[in-house]
Formats: sequence, C-alpha cells, structure tokens
Amino acid sequence: MRHKVAGWKLGRNTAHRRSLLRNLVTSLILEERIETTLPKAKAMRPLVEKMITLGKNGNLAARRQALAYLMTSAAVDKLFDTIGPRFGDRNGGYLRIIHAGWNKGDGADKAFIELLGSEKTIDEKRQKRAEARSKRAEETKRAMEEAEAQQGVEHPAPGAEGEDKIK
Repeated sequence: MRHKVAGWKLGRNTAHRRSLLRNLVTSLILEERIETTLPKAKAMRPLVEKMITLGKNGNLAARRQALAYLMTSAAVDKLFDTIGPRFGDRNGGYLRIIHAGWNKGDGADKAFIELLGSEKTIDEKRQKRAEARSKRAEETKRAMEEAEAQQGVEHPAPGAEGEDKIK
C-alpha cells in the first residue's frame, strides 16, 4: 500500500529528479505540448500548476520564484505574458494528459501533456511547418530542374518509353 507516500521518485536520485522535472516544466511552458512517459507527466503536473498560479499572480515576488525554478528567462516571460492571463479566471486543472501508447523498446507508457487552450497555437505551428516544408520542396525541385537544364539533360515525354520497342 502507498499510504502517506507522496511524490514520484522516477528511478533517479534527488538532484537528477529535480533537474529532470525543471527541464520538463520549462519545455512544457515554452512548447505548450510535449511527449513524455506517463509517470513523468503525472509527476510534473503539480509543478506546472504551481508555475501557472505564480503566472496568474503576476507580481515581482512571483516572477522571481518562477525565475528561480524555470531554466530560461524566455519561459518566465511567456508564463507571465501569455499563459498566466489565459488562465486568469480558472482555479486549477490547467493541463491535459493524453495517453499515447507505449515505447517499443521498454514498454513504457507514453503520454502527451499539454496546456488547455493550446490547440490554436499548436495548429499554427503545424501549418507553419507544412508551409516551410512545401517551400523547401519547391526550392529543391527548382534547383534540380536548373541543374538538369545546365547539363542539357532532357526528359522524354510521358508515355514515350515504349515507342522504340518493336511490336
């Protein structure tokens, strides 16, 4: 039984566990959605909720507490400028943990952990990535065509492959 056993050890010593959770919380605040194992997601939930509560508070002392825990000042700025005001009227439950299957190697449960209301920003990121990917594909295609034109290689017309065969 797990009576009066608080927290998650995650198979690490204290310093490693603290560093891992600080990095995960910072990444979640910056990216708004990350994939990790289920126990790590459950262990970081109270820490992220505490950070968001500090972000909602918004005073200098709260900013300094968040800066002492989070790894980058960019995460602190995003926490206080965008995430804190987003959850201004909400009293808790800022996260969503979605089960995502298992690791093939060790069978660990995988999960997506995301901030509520981050769907819009995630869709915008996806769209930007798709646009960048299509732009790169067009540039490479254009570069290949230019290189072939310089070499003087001509492609046969479609369906012209079998014309030289004797029937």
